[in-house]
Amino acid sequence: MNELTRLIREDMRPALGVTEPGAIAYAVASAREQVQGEIRKVHVALNSGMYKNAYTCGIPNSSRYGSLYAAALGAVAADAGKGLQSLADITEEDDAKAAEMADAGLVEVVLDHIGSEITIDARVETGQDSCTVRIRDSHTHIVSIEKNGMQIYKEEAGAGQNESEGAVIHRYSLDEIWKYVTEVPEEEIGFIREAFSMNMDLLEEGLASGRTVIAGRLLQENGGKMISEDPLKTAQLLCNGAIEARVLGFGKPAMSITGSGAHGIIATMPLYAWYRVNQVELKEEDLLRATALSYLITMYIKEYSGKLSAFCGCGIAAGTGMACALAYMRGADEPVIDAVIRNMASSLTGMICDGGNHGCAMKGIVAVDAAFRAADLALGGIGIESIHGINGRTPEDTMKYMGMIASPGMTGTEKTIVEIMEQK
Repeated sequence: MNELTRLIREDMRPALGVTEPGAIAYAVASAREQVQGEIRKVHVALNSGMYKNAYTCGIPNSSRYGSLYAAALGAVAADAGKGLQSLADITEEDDAKAAEMADAGLVEVVLDHIGSEITIDARVETGQDSCTVRIRDSHTHIVSIEKNGMQIYKEEAGAGQNESEGAVIHRYSLDEIWKYVTEVPEEEIGFIREAFSMNMDLLEEGLASGRTVIAGRLLQENGGKMISEDPLKTAQLLCNGAIEARVLGFGKPAMSITGSGAHGIIATMPLYAWYRVNQVELKEEDLLRATALSYLITMYIKEYSGKLSAFCGCGIAAGTGMACALAYMRGADEPVIDAVIRNMASSLTGMICDGGNHGCAMKGIVAVDAAFRAADLALGGIGIESIHGINGRTPEDTMKYMGMIASPGMTGTEKTIVEIMEQK
């Protein structure tokens, strides 16, 4: 198996609801498994990205929002064995018990520090025991567990990625990624198909509920059809209807990439829309190869920006990946893809992330519009030249600079966003 195939396969994961509540519940549930007795206190400390993203997001199988209730559900009934789908089997009774726990002041969620790399410290205390689970770098990556002052688990040195070597994806040039996308055997990337069916199921659940007001409007604009003859309107519906269902906390998962369901939706669903509308001219193989390109470009930018930062990685990183893939499906060559990246860098870079919430669907709408326009212009021979703005001399540099705008560039912005949220 090609290393790039392995990177995609390992990064694609089902995520229920906004990823951060699932991760918080997973961390608390992992600590709860180690203790005996009635819970007296749950304390969760988060980096700013985790804190912000979970602040007002919907929780799967719950009528409530936000990190406090996610932590309470982790203590009451979440299943740590299901990872990011830890909240999949929550009942109404569980939801009520979690609310009682939160209302009684037994749950505390605090901001630990401003930073784009994921950190979760979850402590569960009973009359008999205390256990702290520490997660670093990705949403379910437990690096240590401490029980009653004794360390009962610690990740072995060298088990994670060697930071001095940098991200694996950055060892590849756009030329090498392009060669992979055009030459990888179709059967090797066939597993990508699962993303389309999973994200469509989420969209359909949201539409059936009547709660997804943006999805309902996008469906109306698309002539009441899931798939119309208009690729842009179809893309807006399939992409942002699914994002709305995700942030409102519906019970079906999204296929995530780079640890985010919204990234995974934006990176895939407009491509699926283009494929369905133009199915006479395209083969499923074209869709799979385009999606592989979309995923890899998304990962390339995200590894520079950090997993959770002050800029909207969904719109900027996944939007750029998707724009490149749209151009690929329309017959672009590698120089056109370079122009697409420069067009996206010159437009969306700087869009803020103010957490996982209903507004993510609006950001997705903007990203899809920008991606279609960036691809149209590039295919027409128009690209913002590399001398302008943050565009680099190479596509690799442009993607690096896009990421740098987030980290370290927007650290102060992150602090301000969190302060505004806390004032509310």
